[in-house]
Amino acid sequence: MAVPKRSTLKLTKRIVERLKVERKDAIFWDRDLAGFGVRVHATGRKLYIVQSRGPAGLKRVTLGRVGTETVDVRRREAAVVIDRIKRGEVPIPPEPEPEPTVADLAERCLEKYVPVRCKPSTAKNYRLAIRHHILPALGEKALKDVGPEDVTALHYELRDRPAAANQATWVLSRMFKLAENWGMVPPGRRPTRHARQYRGTSRERFLTPEEYRHLGATLTRLEAEGSMMPSAVAAIRLLMLTGCRSDEILNLKWDDVDRTARVLRLRDSKTGPRMVPLTGPVLKVLDGIEREDGVSWILRGGKAGTRLACLSWHWRRIKQETGLHDVRVHDLRHSYASRALALGEGLPAIGRLLGHVRVSTTAKYAHLVRDAEKTAAARTGDSIGAQIVPGRAEAA
Repeated sequence: MAVPKRSTLKLTKRIVERLKVERKDAIFWDRDLAGFGVRVHATGRKLYIVQSRGPAGLKRVTLGRVGTETVDVRRREAAVVIDRIKRGEVPIPPEPEPEPTVADLAERCLEKYVPVRCKPSTAKNYRLAIRHHILPALGEKALKDVGPEDVTALHYELRDRPAAANQATWVLSRMFKLAENWGMVPPGRRPTRHARQYRGTSRERFLTPEEYRHLGATLTRLEAEGSMMPSAVAAIRLLMLTGCRSDEILNLKWDDVDRTARVLRLRDSKTGPRMVPLTGPVLKVLDGIEREDGVSWILRGGKAGTRLACLSWHWRRIKQETGLHDVRVHDLRHSYASRALALGEGLPAIGRLLGHVRVSTTAKYAHLVRDAEKTAAARTGDSIGAQIVPGRAEAA
């Protein structure tokens, strides 16, 4: 067993409560009793431990979770255990396996599930929800003791941040589903089953034809002036022309361009591999990008061999230049869907273009269909009414 690098300090209740680590687990050793310490996990879980060398070599024993006993009690227990180890005796009587806690589940989720099954943006949401909201509220609670009232309390505590509240309860629900799969709780033991979410305050913003023209002219001007990276200009144009997500465009490689089949092959899309039609305007943008020998990325970054990492800074510049201060990069995707609807495309076709797996995801654009239908009905009704309803022609 490798001996960890020692960080010693006087362990007190206040000190132990404040101990935390960012990425890797760490052990903080007591200055007064050699071999007594606290192991702090990145998930926030803390355990009192003992480490000492006896006739059989180095042994490490877990005394229990922080919070179940005082530091002084654990220090006295540690002294007894250290003495037993040095005399070659069994260091501590076997204890019943402790009930798994929310912190235990969070640790396993972050180690075994999130890195393997989640995209980077989703993984970030998991980590934020777990570390900032779930663990502080429920970390030391046994899974079997978490009830609907705890979920409701967590959700209510974040009432001033409804998006964070909904995210936290969604992540907690997923964690308990995994706990069922891993045998940590009995099937059906999910306290989040009937949790209610705060009503969304989704902000819809679609570019008008005039705004499209203004944005296009601004990109052309910045490109001609050389005051914006060519890769950034091309990326924004591709987002406008395809309705793709930012990461899907930024991760494009030249091998993804299939000119024979006239498609872009997105190998690592949020919803899995998919193909995007390669239209004439998209081809024109791609043909205008200068290729660099040995570089597979279509949208190159500022350093040799790298790709364009993000559009945040470039988009802030665009908003300043155009005055479109309330438009986000993702609104280009919404605008693409809106334009497709205006041209008569149905929701199923638009869902396929956007790479939606569930119809419900595309359904948020349904009101645009209804608006278009109302406009069409009004035009049609006015046209017929002018000919058959007395007085309509004069009014028109």
